[in-house]
Amino acid sequence: MKIRRLPEGIANRIAAGEVVERPASVVKELAENALDAGARQIDIAFRDGGRSLIRISDDGEGMERDELDLAVERHATSKLSDDDLIDIKTLGSRGEALPSIGSVSCLSLISHARNGNDTWRIEMAGGKKLPPSPAPRIEGTTVEVRDLFFAVPARLKFLRSARAETAEAADVVRRLALAAPNVGFSFTSEERVLIDLQPEAEGDGGRRRRIEHVMGE
Repeated sequence: MKIRRLPEGIANRIAAGEVVERPASVVKELAENALDAGARQIDIAFRDGGRSLIRISDDGEGMERDELDLAVERHATSKLSDDDLIDIKTLGSRGEALPSIGSVSCLSLISHARNGNDTWRIEMAGGKKLPPSPAPRIEGTTVEVRDLFFAVPARLKFLRSARAETAEAADVVRRLALAAPNVGFSFTSEERVLIDLQPEAEGDGGRRRRIEHVMGE
């Protein structure tokens, strides 16, 4: 068989395997995006172990229409300039997370830029993007991931039970919460609250309280 270039949609789904291994991977990538956007509160909701729904809402700086359109394009990022490769200070910088997630799921982003006038929504399913459209006003950004791996059903057989996938995602949230004690985190599954952490003050005292609360969860 001769060497040939893969269609873009197939290439994107293969590349997604490097970023999106399971529901917990989605939580990590999207929550890190929220932290990089300056969020002080991050709320995460799960359904069916993340297979049918993962929703992450934050109160970060949000995005304008053109930024939202670019956000689901591969290698588009606000976190890295041409000369930043030796001094990366953000949690993410490759511009891979959102397009990778959108290539294997039904992805919806709603965002309102801080000090902006309008709220915008963009949707992507199996790598196919729709143009941004106006949406009801929110603060910050809400990302919904539905039907994870519908575009690559072979990946579904590698997922564990809904309970196990939820537990792994909760561990990701706890680790992020320990790293960012000044940010509030909540995590619900099937509308049941599993994690509810209030923002702590800056400094050693706040870090100690966050550790105590996380270890007591």
